[in-house]
Amino acid sequence: MVAAEIPDIVVGRLPLYLRALTQMASEGKLITSSQELGSRLGISPAQIRKDLSQFGEFGKQGTGYNIGFLAEQLRSILHVDQVWDVALVGVGDLGRAVAHYAGFLERGFRISALYDNDPAKIGTRIADLVIQDSAELVTDLRRRGISVTMLAVPATEAQAIADRLVEAGVKFILCYAPTSVRVPETVRVQYIDPVVHLQRMTYYRR
Repeated sequence: MVAAEIPDIVVGRLPLYLRALTQMASEGKLITSSQELGSRLGISPAQIRKDLSQFGEFGKQGTGYNIGFLAEQLRSILHVDQVWDVALVGVGDLGRAVAHYAGFLERGFRISALYDNDPAKIGTRIADLVIQDSAELVTDLRRRGISVTMLAVPATEAQAIADRLVEAGVKFILCYAPTSVRVPETVRVQYIDPVVHLQRMTYYRR
């Protein structure tokens, strides 16, 4: 089945399965079941089996799933059996916290470029990376061939930066700005807005 035929909601659950499998492997487990995965993730076993069946047959009835094999297959499906170079645009408080996060590399991503428009930050370092002038964003991203970016700028700046990312040939944008940006259909945007998730939770107040 081609990627376009897989519902996005199914694709969104695959990283959750991979994370749970990775945790199980770190615990020394070799075999799991849809029941165990479902218990860990709060997803029904039937839904897990249905999701995985869209990509192939990975387990056997009565035997379960080989954790190492299934994790390897999911990494391949998600294309994180390689390391993606990522550019981070915006190195304020949030961007700096993201830049310091150590969990990206082991899950297939490496922040390899930082950009900001604040003269006080340009030329300074975070770990082994020098913060570069975002005025050079398009030229530098084209030269590096980076297609994955994280956007941690104020909402008022997000669309203008997104336009420049599209101009640079970026195909994937993870947007932390509390707004929506308009991009061509060939560019995929994912949003992370903690307030949206808080509001979704408080709906269930009893």
